[in-house]
Amino acid sequence: MRGRRLRSRNQPAQGGQAIFRFVLRRLLLALLTLWLLSVLIFAGGHLLPGNVGRAMLGPFADPVAVQVLNHEMGTDRPVVVQYADWIAGFLTGDLGQSYAYRSPVAPFLLTALLNSAKLAAVAFVLVVPLGIFGGVIAALYRGRAADRILSVVGLSATVVPEFVSGIVLILIFGVWLRWFPISATWKGGAGPFTQLYHLILPSIPLVLILFGYIARMARAGMIDALDADYTRTAILKGLSYPQVIWRHVLRNALLPTISVIATQTVYLIGGLVVIEILFHYQGIGSLIFTAAKKKDFPML
Repeated sequence: MRGRRLRSRNQPAQGGQAIFRFVLRRLLLALLTLWLLSVLIFAGGHLLPGNVGRAMLGPFADPVAVQVLNHEMGTDRPVVVQYADWIAGFLTGDLGQSYAYRSPVAPFLLTALLNSAKLAAVAFVLVVPLGIFGGVIAALYRGRAADRILSVVGLSATVVPEFVSGIVLILIFGVWLRWFPISATWKGGAGPFTQLYHLILPSIPLVLILFGYIARMARAGMIDALDADYTRTAILKGLSYPQVIWRHVLRNALLPTISVIATQTVYLIGGLVVIEILFHYQGIGSLIFTAAKKKDFPML
């Protein structure tokens, strides 16, 4: 008995140690991944043809001016020395100076992250109710015309790349109908409604990509819930069909859909790069593209 008591007392401690080791292992792995990623980006950028001075001054710039600019920015030093200086500044909270903008990286990075978060939020606000509603309708009318139409629409929207749907939307709603601006950039001091108006069109390609995934998961969850025993029991108790749907089916069907919505964040972030470039939106994707084009390594 005494041995069992000792083991039961030690079990919570061992469980806490296991969780701590797991979290520590994950944290170290994440730090190692970030470090390797920074090395690959820094080394890969320097392996590309050209140099920072040439990228900033243009292909026809005076070679002497290019050499002077590279020396002023320190980009003519060995790659290892440049990376060591950058990593030392990063560890002390200094992200360095942008080569292209000649100013600290941090303000540009924070502004770009905020802009990308706005665009992603608008896309999520639009796609979540649309995807869930489409999945619910498809499940309630499974095997019928509504189910087939929504399945075809969802699959078609998923396979079309963002830049294709974005170009089509710009031509239709921006050039021909002129309902929305073709650029997602607004003037300083614009109010929230003006910003939302500029973000609707670039958010639609992201909505189209995610709509099919969310609708399919909502449909599958609804069908499983409709065929469950508790649904039959609720119907036998005399509840009306709308009451069964709202009180029992939807509550259980949306749980797997919510998990899918969380995992689709990765696809949304990947799509932001293309959309921001296409709509000239000053987000993190556009910032990365511009930094890579100008070989702005601190910004990368």
